[in-house]
Amino acid sequence: EFGNALHIDANNDFARQRLNEALDRAGPQTHPYARLIDESDEIRLIPRDNLQSFHFRGDSRQLLTQIAGAYGITVTLDDSVVTRKVRFDVDEVGFYVAMQLAGAVTKTFWAPLQEKQILVATDSTENHRLYDRMGLRTFYVPDASSQQEMQDLSNVLRTVFEIKFVSSDVAKSTLTVRAPQNVLNPVSQFLESLGSSHPEVMLDIRVFEVSRTVIQNFGLQIPNQFNLYNIPIGALGLTLAGGQSIQDLINQLIASGGINQANSTSIAALLAQLTGGNNSIFKQPLATFGGGKTLFGVSLGTLGATLSRNESQLRSLQHVTIRASQGKDATMNLGSRYPIINASFAPIFNTAAISQVIGNNSFVAPVPSFTYEDLGITLKVKPVVHGESDVSMNLELKVRSLTGASANGVPVIGNREYTGSINVRDEQPAVVAGEITTTEQRSLSGIPGIGQFPVLSRATAMHNNENDSDEMLIVVTPHIIRMAENQESEIWMTGVK
Repeated sequence: EFGNALHIDANNDFARQRLNEALDRAGPQTHPYARLIDESDEIRLIPRDNLQSFHFRGDSRQLLTQIAGAYGITVTLDDSVVTRKVRFDVDEVGFYVAMQLAGAVTKTFWAPLQEKQILVATDSTENHRLYDRMGLRTFYVPDASSQQEMQDLSNVLRTVFEIKFVSSDVAKSTLTVRAPQNVLNPVSQFLESLGSSHPEVMLDIRVFEVSRTVIQNFGLQIPNQFNLYNIPIGALGLTLAGGQSIQDLINQLIASGGINQANSTSIAALLAQLTGGNNSIFKQPLATFGGGKTLFGVSLGTLGATLSRNESQLRSLQHVTIRASQGKDATMNLGSRYPIINASFAPIFNTAAISQVIGNNSFVAPVPSFTYEDLGITLKVKPVVHGESDVSMNLELKVRSLTGASANGVPVIGNREYTGSINVRDEQPAVVAGEITTTEQRSLSGIPGIGQFPVLSRATAMHNNENDSDEMLIVVTPHIIRMAENQESEIWMTGVK
């Protein structure tokens, strides 16, 4: 409603405010990428939380003492700290920044001793080994669910923060870090700044398919074979007599002794001959020849004309929507599983006939073995969001269906498969695959010689034409529904906070 109000009046501040509030309430609850769940006892320094300015000329040891004292911290100087003349000018800085700058000028570092006391020593490998206080922290990382993700995160900590001791537990989604205290806090800040979750993409995939089949049959069906049969002399009069009914023919045969009136089987056989059996002596022949003891008749098949057109169309739209997280595979199967018999098992020493002869009912019907094939749409995708509007994805799409044909009793499955990588913009449809198939089948049935002439073939032959066309189009539209949270631009490694 608020969106419609803004569409009518773009200057409606009340509707804009209420719409923003509704969107904020509907937004997903976020959580930090990593959460601290355990840590060893550590000394936490508590300096004054104020900003100071320094303009110093003099001894380096005195500079360190003066800076720490300005924030309420006392300094214990190690014997390795040498005296040197320094100049130090800085305005409006906190304790950690001031001590880091002073350490760079005096070539020293510091380590906490108590909440209000620090030790300052010369910056050397030996002194770091002696005075750096090591801490142990365990972080819970729910979004790193694989060994590779944990390994990548550990490598980042080793490279960026120069941490030697990092251990991961994929089963518990935990990361344990052992490092100096002045490094652990920046590590915690870094892990929390990675964001609550990966970007997510909603993929809208549409598969358009149009099939059309046209079958045309037209022409004359001229008889191309003849039947030759023997006509008994006694039946010639019956055969050549016109205008007689079936009952008259039966009465004449009974009167002449051709069949027995009491024999119903003979009468039934005669009726079968009279009602349409080919090569029948009662079928009017086209021509006869002979005339001696034998007489033959010649008959032709039927003459027909065909004029037909059959047309079928199929329009199919398969719409798939899948939500995937960045860098992770998402798979979906939409369709059915079709059983196909690939083998059958039965005893070779016994059959149904043998079991019936033996009489022991020991025959066991063959046991079939099935293989299930996935029909429909199978989709596998891995998206990656670049910037704010570009999406690249690895896409595997399979469209499988029954074709209606079979080979040796096994159904033939039509398969269309696409595998590739594409890069498209947010909300922009992209055609990733297309197919056009056209099949033409033409057959002609007629008399040899005559059917080969173009004009005569139209009048004396049977024509069968079949045209099949199939078109398919796959369109993918990505929708970015969650972006990566903004990360902090810098992290100060200035000590323990």
